[in-house]
Amino acid sequence: MTNIAILGAGNIGKALAKGFLRTSKQEIQLQLVVRREEHRQSLLQEGYAATLDASAAIAAARVVILAVTPGQIAALNSSIAGQIKDHHFVISAVSSVSIATLRNQLGTQAPIVRVMPNIAAAIGQSMTALAWEDRDATAGPEADRLFQRIGKTMIIKENQMMAATVLCACSTAFFLRAIRAAAQGGTQIGFHPEEALPVAAQVALGAAGLVLEEAAHPETEIDRVTTPQGSTIAGLIEMEYNGFSSALIRGMVTSHEKTRGLS
Repeated sequence: MTNIAILGAGNIGKALAKGFLRTSKQEIQLQLVVRREEHRQSLLQEGYAATLDASAAIAAARVVILAVTPGQIAALNSSIAGQIKDHHFVISAVSSVSIATLRNQLGTQAPIVRVMPNIAAAIGQSMTALAWEDRDATAGPEADRLFQRIGKTMIIKENQMMAATVLCACSTAFFLRAIRAAAQGGTQIGFHPEEALPVAAQVALGAAGLVLEEAAHPETEIDRVTTPQGSTIAGLIEMEYNGFSSALIRGMVTSHEKTRGLS
């Protein structure tokens, strides 16, 4: 049984909790730590174990997951400094805060691994990037195995974590916006909205599956559905003329610049 304390129950903290309990309920004992009683009560009603007592949750846990915003992490670490012992294993899902900074703020020599998951962890479909220092080479693979329970993982260098924030986390919103736009387009050409959205989402899921399961390059699959003088190429040309690809790329670059600014 792995005892986990998740400090912070916002969108990502709750998504991690839901995913771990969904995929590994018999192997994980988990507590969410929050600051407000009304939030705790809400989580209890949803079936989560939740507490206001960070000290007790940390003492009972082996794995401590930091899941607050970058603006909250310094205050959180200050409040729990000295409570992280050598037997603990710290995982930080906080963007833009280095391992060195976390170690200094927590005042610990316990292993620290940075992760960047996304909210699809809730359904076991996260893409999580992980990074750790050489000194924590034993703990790193353990964190990797833990996050494989809620999706796919990739081990990267710590200096790639800002890029991972955009590609692994922010991009969830970008792809959801693309699905929404496709559904709206479907409504424009004849589907009812309640029909168009699940169709668009399933098509997006299938397209992603071709890349992941067939190890196919997107352009190869695009060519398979693009015929001379056909409907697909006409639509692609119109989208590219209006900046579809460049808008997505520029949006990701802008998000990356914002992430760098938070560092």
